[in-house]
Amino acid sequence: MIVGIEKSKLKTLSSSLFFDALLVVSASLLIGLLSQFELILPFSPVPFTLQTFAVLLCGILLGKSKGAVSVLLYLTEGACGLPFFAGGSFGVHYIFGPTGGYLLGFILAAYIAGFFMEIGYGKSYLKMFPALLVSNFSIYIFGLSYLSSFVGKNMVLQLGLYPFILSDIVKIVVLSLSVPLISKIVKLEEGF
Repeated sequence: MIVGIEKSKLKTLSSSLFFDALLVVSASLLIGLLSQFELILPFSPVPFTLQTFAVLLCGILLGKSKGAVSVLLYLTEGACGLPFFAGGSFGVHYIFGPTGGYLLGFILAAYIAGFFMEIGYGKSYLKMFPALLVSNFSIYIFGLSYLSSFVGKNMVLQLGLYPFILSDIVKIVVLSLSVPLISKIVKLEEGF
């Protein structure tokens, strides 16, 4: 009888690991897909994309650990040659380019968004909005720090922050308003 219980637990664990891996891979592919929506600014090395939206969404949906791992997998896929970075770019050199700091900041942003979901902020869009602002700010910490080595400290805010504030706020508002619905859907799926 004990052997039967252990086999049952092992089977449940292996199916859970498979499902988690499938979620992480799917999330990395979603980030890669939304990275293709690119608007190049002629004055800045940083393009408008839907990457930040996808990264925060992955943190919201998968939680802190799996969300961060999905971003890490996305970065690995792009570094290994899949055309997953903005506008179909790829390669390790892209991570070391002007936008590399933003890419690395995505890991922390997904983690923070997932953390806030896990502690219950997803129940209210009023709580989720500032939580996602903090998550998004972590992208800027890495991105602007690294970008300054390419464009100088005097130009970094004009080229890497100011043009993106409005679009990021719109993305955060859309996500914040969607989170209570997303939370209900995730809870419904957990019941199956």
